[in-house]
Amino acid sequence: MKFIHAADIHLDSPLRGLARYEGAPVEQMQSATRRAFVNLIDLACEEAVDFMILAGDLYDMDWKDYNTGLFFNQQMNRLNQAGIAVYLLRGNHDAENLMTKQLRLPDNVHVFSAQQPETFVIDALGVALHGQSFAGRAVTEDLSEAYPPALAGLFNIGVLHTSLNGREGHQTYAPCTLSGLLMHGYDYWALGHVHKREVLNEQPYVVFAGNLQGRHARETGAKSCTLVEVQGKEISLRACEVDVLRWEVLELDACELQQIDELLDQADVAVTQALQQAEERPLAVRLVVTGRSSLHSELHSQFEQWSNDLRATINNASFGKAWVEKIQLKTQPLRDNLPLDGPLTELFEILRALPDNAAELQKLGEEFKGLKQALPSELRTREEGFDPESPETIKALLPQVEELLLGRLSA
Repeated sequence: MKFIHAADIHLDSPLRGLARYEGAPVEQMQSATRRAFVNLIDLACEEAVDFMILAGDLYDMDWKDYNTGLFFNQQMNRLNQAGIAVYLLRGNHDAENLMTKQLRLPDNVHVFSAQQPETFVIDALGVALHGQSFAGRAVTEDLSEAYPPALAGLFNIGVLHTSLNGREGHQTYAPCTLSGLLMHGYDYWALGHVHKREVLNEQPYVVFAGNLQGRHARETGAKSCTLVEVQGKEISLRACEVDVLRWEVLELDACELQQIDELLDQADVAVTQALQQAEERPLAVRLVVTGRSSLHSELHSQFEQWSNDLRATINNASFGKAWVEKIQLKTQPLRDNLPLDGPLTELFEILRALPDNAAELQKLGEEFKGLKQALPSELRTREEGFDPESPETIKALLPQVEELLLGRLSA
């Protein structure tokens, strides 16, 4: 018996930050979740699996139109023709009460109830699948507690969308414990919600499949589904990469550098290596320049010039296969306390006093409301962590403001 465990597909989810820089392959990247899903269906057909499990967050949100549902049905019909059943569980992003549009599903697709745990038995395979979909987005109770005990003589699979005991970067939904899952006596737990693949236990297997396609710079590296093969009492797992492009964070160390050209050369090498590791998939890269460097002031004062040189270098080195999503400058001067005189002293005293001045921070936030409205929509979302009205955001940016002013005014 073979089956595929996949989760967190977020079909038609927009990849964030795509239009900020000239040359970004926006159309190609916006279709990435669909193309990764097609790769998943291709794999299922090639491997002739018996069934597929989708453990939550098939969709990113309610459909904008019916095209998303029509595309999903088209792919399910391909599996239907191949005799492959699909067991679908709703997660926090596609919870039952969030989806206002729906289409009749092909008869090979089975959706777990959101009212109570439901068990599907595949008699021909001797398999029982237990699961419960999310009724609403914020499920705070442990759904797994109500899952039934294992059915004797069958291969039992638990399907659950959960944060388990908490995972960084993920909301706490349907929390539970590993020990609580193991008490059910199931042979495999197919988990969703956490976007990084993780094997939590081996006897029995408890697995977060991760998502199929990275969508922003916090979802780096290879993305895959899990192919499970059962022969008697032996269970083997294989992570199968189905993503069509990768996100990577590349760190450039400016410590020993004397000229900007050396930084560009370092970026050339870094992106070439990253492309090789990605097996020539297109790359969206975030570049982080770090280190205590003699170039510190020059990097801050001439940011526009060298950052665009950096984008050109990445484009040339990758033959257009890599795109710079963002450049973060986190260098430090060789000396911590640079001599300041006259107006500079007064300016930096004001900047350094701002974090402790709640009234002034609030006033700045009010003044930045117009700026916020002028930002691209993806920069206004809380998930990006950039809110110019927020005192916390202003405080976090002050060191960069100081360095920028110091570099430009010193020059």
